[in-house]
Amino acid sequence: MTEPEAIQKARACFLQDGYGCAETALIVLQQVYGLADATDSSPAMALNGGVAWSGGICGSIAGAALAVGKLAARRIADRRAAKQVTRQIVARYMEGFRAQFGAVNCRDLIQRDIHTDEQHAAFVASGIWRDGCMRQIEFAIRHLYPLGDSQTWRQVLVSLSRDQVVQ
Repeated sequence: MTEPEAIQKARACFLQDGYGCAETALIVLQQVYGLADATDSSPAMALNGGVAWSGGICGSIAGAALAVGKLAARRIADRRAAKQVTRQIVARYMEGFRAQFGAVNCRDLIQRDIHTDEQHAAFVASGIWRDGCMRQIEFAIRHLYPLGDSQTWRQVLVSLSRDQVVQ
């Protein structure tokens, strides 16, 4: 799947098929990475809207983090090392996300509280999700898509290990 195809898949999942932000990021990146059960969005169902509509960490970040963790676990045999790499990749991604959007929490990004059915319905009716949330999902796909390439993956690992020496 090319990056433009991945973006189109994300747009279809989110805008047409009714998947939430976390679910969309998870299933598209799982497909990009060639992971098992790539269309299974169930691990991310409760992560939409900042975890159960609580306004916490953006669902596109959470769903993407799940996919990166699955990729790291598949490519790195040592569980502890896979966890460390996952954290480092996701931390870098979150830095870029914050730089792009000014925040990482759903409530700050959408400027509203959606933790009740009524508030969530008002949010959906407002249409904010069509543009704002979609841009955040697209950012996740664009930023993390390259990890599907094994050469890019190796380059990221080298970069991470270089950063560890500096710290």
